[in-house]
Amino acid sequence: MKVLILGNPERVKKYLPDLPVARQAEITVLLLNAPEDEVIAAGRDAEMVVVDAIAPFTADEIRHMPKLRLIQSEGVAYNGIDLAAAAERGILVCNQRGANAAAVAEHTVMLMLALLRSLVPGYQEVLAGRQIETKEYLMVHGICELSEKKVGLIGWGAIARATARLLVPFGPEIYYCRRSGEDPEAEETYGAHFLPKEELTAQCDIVSLHVPVTAETTGMCGDAFFRRMQEGSYLINTARGELVDNEALCRALASGKLLGAGLDTLAPEPVQKDNPVLQLPEDVRRRVIVTPHIAGVTSGFFRRAHRTIWENAERIERGQEPVNLVALPASHRAH
Repeated sequence: MKVLILGNPERVKKYLPDLPVARQAEITVLLLNAPEDEVIAAGRDAEMVVVDAIAPFTADEIRHMPKLRLIQSEGVAYNGIDLAAAAERGILVCNQRGANAAAVAEHTVMLMLALLRSLVPGYQEVLAGRQIETKEYLMVHGICELSEKKVGLIGWGAIARATARLLVPFGPEIYYCRRSGEDPEAEETYGAHFLPKEELTAQCDIVSLHVPVTAETTGMCGDAFFRRMQEGSYLINTARGELVDNEALCRALASGKLLGAGLDTLAPEPVQKDNPVLQLPEDVRRRVIVTPHIAGVTSGFFRRAHRTIWENAERIERGQEPVNLVALPASHRAH
């Protein structure tokens, strides 16, 4: 099998599983930002393409690969893949649904705790020799425990459920919303209560995003979204930066409507110094934590993901259906 991989060569080498299909495959690796003509030239005979979760895979690239049978995202995201072009050709698309749920959930809870405990500014004050002054200030102004908060999870997929599972021992009230309505097991398993998105946004002290990037969700966190949030609340985003309107977020933080934000991802990527969230005044920026989109990229995730990639390659060779199929646009499906 000929396989084209758009991603990091060192990562491909490190996590290549010891499976016959991987050892026998003819593998070509290109960087995720390789020019389109280079991708097309390298993939003319490819039967499978593996795409970094943030890499684009265009309609032209898909149409110039006549033998292509499977497009596999290395991660959970797949919005860079032209699904309509894949559907027109009858090419299957798969992602790593659920493989990084535990990792992202850990990071999500970490951001919540770090904001509530003023972790980053507190460390900076200690470095500056103001330990006692900072302690006295925080004792007067209040340090909240997670158990005092209402946490709202927008989305109820594997990551949101893993986050709820980790939150249970901390004792907050947990709420969730999803398009398909209530989950009968949510309350019994996690003590989580369903609320429509608008009500959840308005009632929760901490709102955490756990939805994919779609036409509907892109920019969903704009001025109207932040106006609904409680005064002095927090936003957590370990999903995708495209969900949030950066300028609207900055306005909400600067006005004090949002007391803080914990962001593992900003759009666009790669994040540049001139991103408005990174240009906030110092007193506002101290209430924001930005990590480099690492919530789901643990070594455990990559071991699981790369094994799934090659197990799917084996399924394709055997004429079997691969796992974690992505729904393709019905209007473009090949007949």
